[in-house]
Amino acid sequence: MQLITSLTRKKISPEQLFMLSVLVVNGGNYIYNLVLGRWLGPAQFADAAILITFLLVLSFLAMTFQLVTAKYSVLLENSQLPSFLKRILKSSLFVGLIAGLAIMLLSGQLQDLFHTTSKNMFIIFGIAVPFYFLMSVNRGFLQGKNDFKGLAITYQSEMLVRLGLTLLLLYFLKIDPILIVSIGILVSLLFGLFPFKMSSLLQLKSATIDTVLSKQIKRFFLVTLFYELTQIIINNSDILLVKHYFEDTEAGLYASLALIGRVVYFMAWMFVMLLLPKVITLQKDGKETQTLLFKYVGYISLLCLFIIAGTALFPELVVEILFGQAYLEIAPLLWKYAIATSLFAIANIFSYYFLSLGKYKPVIISGIMGLAQIFLIMFYHQDLEQVVLVQIIAMTILMVMQIVYFMIGKNS
Repeated sequence: MQLITSLTRKKISPEQLFMLSVLVVNGGNYIYNLVLGRWLGPAQFADAAILITFLLVLSFLAMTFQLVTAKYSVLLENSQLPSFLKRILKSSLFVGLIAGLAIMLLSGQLQDLFHTTSKNMFIIFGIAVPFYFLMSVNRGFLQGKNDFKGLAITYQSEMLVRLGLTLLLLYFLKIDPILIVSIGILVSLLFGLFPFKMSSLLQLKSATIDTVLSKQIKRFFLVTLFYELTQIIINNSDILLVKHYFEDTEAGLYASLALIGRVVYFMAWMFVMLLLPKVITLQKDGKETQTLLFKYVGYISLLCLFIIAGTALFPELVVEILFGQAYLEIAPLLWKYAIATSLFAIANIFSYYFLSLGKYKPVIISGIMGLAQIFLIMFYHQDLEQVVLVQIIAMTILMVMQIVYFMIGKNS
């Protein structure tokens, strides 16, 4: 946060500040995962990876609330905005409580399903869930209002507390390290709630939201929810299925592969965060939006090429530097997994562009390919390489279909 303050004094733009902050946050999250991988070893890291994957799953569910809040924080006038924010906060808290309670009640079954050493890790994680959903609504408001400084602070607070607290507790406490990981997640989400910028608006008198607008909000929410569900499937089903089908050591190796290979996706996410409110604003003003799309697709494509080249030329070096010699077995798969993730990242930019414009057919395309990926892995999991190859096939088809849809819409 001191970095944010000093850079702000040098008058860099809020967008540049946010992009730099995302790089710092992604770097911190990578350090967090890398330290866990080295500290715990492949077998125990597989358990930690389940919690991290659950957090990613929840992040995509909570992202529905964030995107809906971001869109209507742009579109609604001040008289209707307080009413909308109160509704979305209550809804997010309700969903968070239900989801958290479900995880806690099913903790024993989750332990059996994923072969973890403890069910208490899921109980602590379940307590954290409602705070995550509230945090997402707050972030959506900051995103919609282009408050990139506040948005950067909430992401950095969450990352720094999770990293620092987890490492401190691992060093000083001699208890199950997986419980420590879950405690770190819980406390970090509490800190991620700040800065909370909606307080003044929530105190204002709420205006009635008319029936037509209410239906539009519900429709966008449901479509976004479905799309985020496809993101869960595509981005996390492989780790969960590998944990189910393979031994702990292989599952831990695959978790490290996924963590390295997905760097391009997490880097691409900062462009998605900037793209959504810009496209909505341009459309609201009746301006052209395709140039902005091409700009961001170009950035992501260059980033993908750089990462694929690095993982293809120096796979063993990358794995050894990040995770150590215990994980070298997955080095030959690194560039292949990076290809799968790159294809998904590019397709995802198109998907969020269409979603911003209110075009929902690409959401169905993503859903179909997400299910296809699950079935492919279920039928083809002879080894880890086969799991990666079927993902490349699924993501290639997804990206081609998104581009074809864009070209048809452009020419019609």
